Amino acid sequence: MAKRGGFPGGGMPGNMSNLMKQAQRMQRQMEESQKELETKEFTAKAGGGAVEVTVFGNKSLKSVTISPEAVDPDDVEMLQDMIVAAVNEAMKQADEASGALVNKMTGGLGGLGGGFPF
Repeated sequence: MAKRGGFPGGGMPGNMSNLMKQAQRMQRQMEESQKELETKEFTAKAGGGAVEVTVFGNKSLKSVTISPEAVDPDDVEMLQDMIVAAVNEAMKQADEASGALVNKMTGGLGGLGGGFPF
């Protein structure tokens, strides 16, 4: 009685094997790129440069630099707002770099429609 389903000889056809190798290679490249992104630095300034914040691609805060002129004991709220603005901008830059990396690696497959006809 003949076998049903599967591939002759029980192995994967050449095209499927190549696809698997390509997928594994893409996964390794994605992991390497992600590691690079995690150590990449993103810097943003607020208040005309009075506050400067640097974050890593993994969104951990590296440093905060505050100009002495920005420290006004009568207006602490302004300094707090500048810090928040700078941190948010640096995080946004890290998000955009991460999104660009994913888009590059997937060829835009994660976008609207996914490029598939179904």
